Amino acid sequence: MLNEMQLQLLNKAREVQKYRKLDYDNYAGYVGCAMLGANGKIYTGIDIGVTCGIGFCAEHTCISQMIMDGETRVLAMCAVGNNTFFPPCGRCRELLSQVNRANKDCEIILGYDNVKTLEQLLPYPFWTFTSTSERLTD
Repeated sequence: MLNEMQLQLLNKAREVQKYRKLDYDNYAGYVGCAMLGANGKIYTGIDIGVTCGIGFCAEHTCISQMIMDGETRVLAMCAVGNNTFFPPCGRCRELLSQVNRANKDCEIILGYDNVKTLEQLLPYPFWTFTSTSERLTD
């Protein structure tokens, strides 16, 4: 079962997740996200989807708000959409990892009885290879 803080993140994500039709086939708010920063604040965000593919995920909105507030450390997060829990996509997992390497310990709420760390979902973030990758030989 989720603890009180995890339930609060779930509820905040559900509050902001409201589908909004934009021009043409574009939309916003299919996914809502809430993140708990190390400063104790909860940041929320929604996704934006546009036909030419330049939209972004709800997690990006949260991270942007955190950075504007001087925070980069995420202790826990929850994303929801269409009455279901959403795991962060690969791009979002990598972004979380690169914003602050300590985010590997971030709790990601995947269900009422399913919480994983970012490290469990992203065991090999890009930054681990930039200086430690094996060099090619002839």
